[in-house]
Amino acid sequence: MAEIVALRKWDRREPQIAWDSESPLSMDVETRMGNVKTRHGRFVGGASDNVEVVEIDTGVMRVIVLPTRGMSIWKIEAEGIRFGWDSPVNGPVHPSQVPLFDPSGLGWLEGFDELVVRCGLESNGAPEFDESGKLKYPLHGRIGNLAADSLSIEYDEASGRLELIGEVIESRLFFKRLRMRTRLRVHAGSYRVDLLDDVTNELSTPATMQLLYHINVGSPILKPGAVLEAACEELAPKDALSASELDAWNQFDKPESGYQERVYFANLVSDDSSETTAMLRTAERNRGMAVTFNVSQLPNFILWKNTGAKSDGYVVGMEPATNFPNTRSFEAEQGRVVKIEPSETASFRLSLEVLTDEAAVEKVSSRIKGLAAIHAPQIHDDPKAGWSM
Repeated sequence: MAEIVALRKWDRREPQIAWDSESPLSMDVETRMGNVKTRHGRFVGGASDNVEVVEIDTGVMRVIVLPTRGMSIWKIEAEGIRFGWDSPVNGPVHPSQVPLFDPSGLGWLEGFDELVVRCGLESNGAPEFDESGKLKYPLHGRIGNLAADSLSIEYDEASGRLELIGEVIESRLFFKRLRMRTRLRVHAGSYRVDLLDDVTNELSTPATMQLLYHINVGSPILKPGAVLEAACEELAPKDALSASELDAWNQFDKPESGYQERVYFANLVSDDSSETTAMLRTAERNRGMAVTFNVSQLPNFILWKNTGAKSDGYVVGMEPATNFPNTRSFEAEQGRVVKIEPSETASFRLSLEVLTDEAAVEKVSSRIKGLAAIHAPQIHDDPKAGWSM
């Protein structure tokens, strides 16, 4: 008689989280607006092992934050809808597994699968090499692969507000010490997430920095017929390939194997408070994600259009930034770096809103149309000098 062997297999492609109910960051807060719950834990096994995670539940949505990965937002879930994307990278990946300084300069891509990841702080664009070919600045910088040094939660029972607060330090002896204090703010019963980032230069000499918010959305929001709505003051393709698709720059088709990314650079129209909004929505206008930001802090907007095969990463990036993601030296020559004096702080404010029905989408669309009516867009057929290298 043949021997029967039992095999129990743990599929590491599905990340496992060990939640810590005794953690001071795991709590159930009763407010006048409803309850807000938080859970704190760590991923177990594989490339995700020991990645710290905090889940925030507002009662209508769950926000999953990764303190180990620069306080990135891994994904948001609301009304049974997942806001995020399916990266070929099985994340979240612990920073120790990401070869940021790979000689190609592209090691950052080995950990990239978040909904929201910050790029910076010293540099945030394309990799740059010195005259000998040695890497000076890796793709998208270091901040997204640095762990938060401290974590805390503050809440207000009257308003229903809860904030997850973390501090991430990017430093190198003799060269830099930039402290980013970030507050992720939610309210009970709300679909909105506010990111309030303050970057302080802690050296005794002046410093310069860059910051880009890489906001990445895939299925089910991204699908054939999806549209990006934004009030463009000025827009230009990054390169000739992007220019070839200019007529459909904000429209998205089905996944296409072999599709090469298109990128568009823009300045957006803002209101009297210097705020503007961009939104990715479905063709049915019943789901979407909106980002609102202050153009005095984040004057530039980038659309990353990467509608490749689903297995290759079917995704669109909405990217408010201090600059365009060219090499740091090029951007510095154009004056697109933020100067910070010793002990000075530069502040950045951005809000995300997940849209789960037609009414929510139409409300945001109406705001964008109002902004668009302020200024007729200037659309360049070719890459703009000073914007693209």
